[in-house]
Amino acid sequence: MTFRSKLELLAAIPHIKDAPKKESIIENLCFRPERNQRSFPEFMELTPNEGIKGDRWLESPWLKLSNGEPDPGIQVSILSTRVWNAVKFGPEAIHPGDTFMSDFDTSEENCPAGTILSAGTAKLKVSGIFNEGCVKWKVRYGVDAKNWITFEEHKSLRLRGLLCSVVSAGQIRNGDLLKKFS
Repeated sequence: MTFRSKLELLAAIPHIKDAPKKESIIENLCFRPERNQRSFPEFMELTPNEGIKGDRWLESPWLKLSNGEPDPGIQVSILSTRVWNAVKFGPEAIHPGDTFMSDFDTSEENCPAGTILSAGTAKLKVSGIFNEGCVKWKVRYGVDAKNWITFEEHKSLRLRGLLCSVVSAGQIRNGDLLKKFS
């Protein structure tokens, strides 16, 4: 497998920082019913209690609250298409499993914790949880890509994705708008 080099990834940072700040198109919806299972539907239902209806978040989240319940701050993950384009190395690249992608600035500066986003007919709230990526990110995209997302100077860019909770139920579809409320 061929991975992007550290230099290629670093060269992508200015382009990533220039992503749209207010709104962008939702694309590449990904549904995860079980570990290592993915499908790519045209739409998904979101609710505050279930996250994405049928998604594994409710049964096997990677982060739980102190009472053992799934942490709602990880119900939805939004990956910048600019980050995806920087790490993927061809048509054989495996989708990282984020709820959806969008050409959108996911940085802390643009979307601090508590920011409300509309995604289709749903409303999302940006959490303060940092997504460091998992071992699978390193296996799929290389050591340099794993280090790139966790460099101290890159953490505020949220290169591995913007994590959100669902605050208002609705549907998201490929082609819907992701919009930031001021």
